[in-house]
Amino acid sequence: MSDLLQRAVAAHGGLDRFNQFQTVSASLVNGGALWSMKGQAGFLGAPVTVTVDLHREHTSFQLPNQRMVFTPQRVAVETYQGAVVAERAHPRTAFVGHTLQTAWDNLHRFYFSGYAMWTYLTVPFSLTWAGFEVAEIEPWQEQHETWRRLAVRFPPSIASHSTEQTFFFGADGLLRRHDYELEIAGNTPAAHYVSDYHDISGIMLPTKRRVFMRQPDNTPALDSVVISIDLSDIRFA
Repeated sequence: MSDLLQRAVAAHGGLDRFNQFQTVSASLVNGGALWSMKGQAGFLGAPVTVTVDLHREHTSFQLPNQRMVFTPQRVAVETYQGAVVAERAHPRTAFVGHTLQTAWDNLHRFYFSGYAMWTYLTVPFSLTWAGFEVAEIEPWQEQHETWRRLAVRFPPSIASHSTEQTFFFGADGLLRRHDYELEIAGNTPAAHYVSDYHDISGIMLPTKRRVFMRQPDNTPALDSVVISIDLSDIRFA
């Protein structure tokens, strides 16, 4: 494990503590311009319960009358009695040819939200898994701080934004920023900021996330929030 990744894992609570839990759940409220662009604004403002498996890539969303279930191989809408309302196998293939403006159906949305929330709620711990390639690159100056950066190559078995992603850590070892290309939306470059950390059962988690378009000079386009994520009522089990 690289020195920076080791420091980040320790700052977020340590692997020993993380491995004591199987899942994390939270109340999730989404906002931002992306959802209207994708024809998914009907979900905005209403809290949704999200549950992530900490040791395999699996996410579920509990809505009032249905649940959505994500794995890299399948995304589905189910009733609470277990009946399948809609499902899609090999869901990433459904994004071929998409641009940022391409509309999504509910299965598109929950595939994206499933892998995204799994990534957000397991990093940096999941970056220690076999198959992740991690290297420290040159530091970055922002917000009157120097942030150390990890360049990470994700394994093919893990669904995420892009194969190559960059994570920025402050002097305290906590994540500050996360850069990637949104492959399923025309490789749109994103700069993703995290804040408002809370100690939840010994694990440090940011409860606010704001995503902006990333400009060619690697700075965020702050004129519009592409995605906002607010978490509350977080529980490890």
